[in-house]
Amino acid sequence: MAKSAAKSKILFDQADWDFDTLRRTFDAIEEVARKDLELDVYPNQIEIISSEQMLDAYSSIGMPLMYHHWSFGKHFLGHERLYRTGARGLAYEIVINSDPCISYCMEENTMPLQALVMAHAAFGHNHFFKSNHLFEQWTDAEGILDYLDYARRFISTCEEKHGIGEVEAVLDAAHALMPFGVFRHRRPRKLSLREAEEQRQERLAAAEQNVYYLWKTLPTRAEDVRETDAALLERKHRMQLPEENLLYFLEQYSPVLRSWQREILRIVRNIAQYFYPQKQTKVMNEGCACFVHYYILNTLYQQGRLTDGAMLEILHSHTNVLTQPDFDDPRFSGINPYALGFAMMQDIRRICEEPEEEDREWFPDIAGKGDWRAVLKHAWANYRDESFIHQFLSPTVMRRFRMFAISDESRNSYCTVSGIHDTRGYRHLRDVLARNHDISSQEPEIQIIDADLLGDRCLHLQAVRRDGIPLDSSSRDATVKYVERLWGYKVEIEEVDAPG
Repeated sequence: MAKSAAKSKILFDQADWDFDTLRRTFDAIEEVARKDLELDVYPNQIEIISSEQMLDAYSSIGMPLMYHHWSFGKHFLGHERLYRTGARGLAYEIVINSDPCISYCMEENTMPLQALVMAHAAFGHNHFFKSNHLFEQWTDAEGILDYLDYARRFISTCEEKHGIGEVEAVLDAAHALMPFGVFRHRRPRKLSLREAEEQRQERLAAAEQNVYYLWKTLPTRAEDVRETDAALLERKHRMQLPEENLLYFLEQYSPVLRSWQREILRIVRNIAQYFYPQKQTKVMNEGCACFVHYYILNTLYQQGRLTDGAMLEILHSHTNVLTQPDFDDPRFSGINPYALGFAMMQDIRRICEEPEEEDREWFPDIAGKGDWRAVLKHAWANYRDESFIHQFLSPTVMRRFRMFAISDESRNSYCTVSGIHDTRGYRHLRDVLARNHDISSQEPEIQIIDADLLGDRCLHLQAVRRDGIPLDSSSRDATVKYVERLWGYKVEIEEVDAPG
């Protein structure tokens, strides 16, 4: 009788799954997530898709709705070739920052793996998307699906009116400039994506007026008028120069683009801005999802709702995701964000529950506090990768990962180990690792500083060298060509050293 009761608690005992089993397991996961971890999540929508559909989602940057572009097909063929030949596996899931939160699970997954990815995506990532301040301020989870549907229909209409070649030429340039099509240093206005289609005509008319206000006042002969310093400053002020968002500036002020081309630039930069918080929170987002799935599934196992076999398969997949190759391993490509994020969050729990004297010195505010749930939820809501590492990376984690820092200066023919995981090196290691996760130090800083409206209409860009490292010449030249295509006139780029 007791044996029968215990068996009835088990959520599943086979590798195969059906929708009833998925629903039963999802409900059990949700109960732990909401009542124990007290997670705040968007409503969930679980989609079961084939490997080919997963490849298609890979190719269109993981979005359920997307406009057509030749690069998506190219990426699909590349991913498919590697997958079919066994050179690369596929992600167990893809999750969309939307309301409802959409999680794609592969139909080839076993039932233990489906349980893992539902806990990981539908509750770990979902909670992070909803609670983190970057996503709250810069993205519109409720409106993104409507906006993507609008974008797809608008670009399809442009292809019918103006030809696929004309549209692809604009998209090629816009996609190439996507990394420079976001607001980094000033907070963008939160987008009303649901109203995008209704407001399009009014917005485009205003954009055209901004452009022609500048161009219609130019004299026919540049030598007839010499621009005064005051006029130069006024013009730069009106054009909001310097401007870090290249796509925004080109959309607003390009003298050659037509209204539908400006709208395409706006669509591409809105999508780029949507993904920008994800680039800043890779360690935290994946660490949160791994911590949540690990806690939930272990809780279900302790309650007797998962079998030993299911838990072993779950732990095997969990361990694979968290593998951190050594620096001299051929597989090493840097610190695994899944491994680092999960290790730091597990360590925060340890510090709250069982701190050592070292922890009390480093983390006096949380050591021995006990309420690790509140500490983690505060971190998930208020930090991004570099600030999270700066605040919470402990000596314990540095020792576990055997971290060390290397100084590589161009004037020297050798590298220097500038810090190791010891008392003297802990703070230096933390500073270096945090800087390595600061997205602003990893991507080129390029700004538009002037547009010579009274002369040859040359657009002037400025790139800031970090640590004296110049831009890659081939990438620099290609970027300039794409800007020229959208500006319509000559574009020059100057490289300068960062202050100090």
